[in-house]
Amino acid sequence: IPLGPLHNPANLMGIRACQAVMPKTPQVAVFDTAFHMTMPPKAYRYAIPTEYFENDDIRRYGFHGTSHKYIARRAAELYGSKEFKLVNCHLGNGSSLSAVKDGKCQDTSMGLSPLAGVPMGTRSGDIDACVVQFICNKYGMSVDDCLNMLNKKSGVLALSGVSSDFRDLEEGKAKGDENCILALQKFFYEVAKYVGSYAAALNGIDMLTFTAGVGENGPDARAAICEYLGFMGVKIDPEKNNVRGKETLISTPDSKVQVWVIPTNEELMIAQDTAELVKAAQ
Repeated sequence: IPLGPLHNPANLMGIRACQAVMPKTPQVAVFDTAFHMTMPPKAYRYAIPTEYFENDDIRRYGFHGTSHKYIARRAAELYGSKEFKLVNCHLGNGSSLSAVKDGKCQDTSMGLSPLAGVPMGTRSGDIDACVVQFICNKYGMSVDDCLNMLNKKSGVLALSGVSSDFRDLEEGKAKGDENCILALQKFFYEVAKYVGSYAAALNGIDMLTFTAGVGENGPDARAAICEYLGFMGVKIDPEKNNVRGKETLISTPDSKVQVWVIPTNEELMIAQDTAELVKAAQ
């Protein structure tokens, strides 16, 4: 509960209520962090005193794991092998990336909380921790209030001054709104940086996938991100990329990396995990 104060108590309440009225029915909890538990220590440990890891479990956990797991499985089917290297971009109002090798997560952009990683709809993403200290000291703000600002009043909402909805930002861009243009450019830039760093971490990748609201429905976003990745041999076909919400290979035949749009299906993944666990328990 200390690590997930908003979500864990409510979910435990639901489980206990079901146990009270259905005592013999199996209860399954599917954690959004589970897929990331294969990360090695070099990826999940923070460079802070060990006592905070040992006593308080402070480490990188990652989120959107149910989506990343679904995409990793579907990508393996499309690639035709379980032995391949993938970077998955789950891009939406909340965004995270994962580096996957042979179906197992090696690294992910969110951390102890979903605040880490790339800028999002209202979340700042990665920032210098001293920004919190500076704002708190100058404006007499509590740490909790500052984190509330970083979670709910930052990201592309703050940069654009218009909206946290990427569709609104695209409209603003079309009208020449410089703040909307900056917000989009910042988002594309940071996503591309993560893709590049994960390609280095995996020593090259075979597949790049886009999923979630922006990933599935944003051809302009995908094109802008992939423009940064020419050094990796990424080439996308503009006509194939002109797709929304449909599973499609959008890279060219001579691209060194396969680039796919794959709609996520977290509900199916949860159902499959539940069926697997209940069957194993019988």
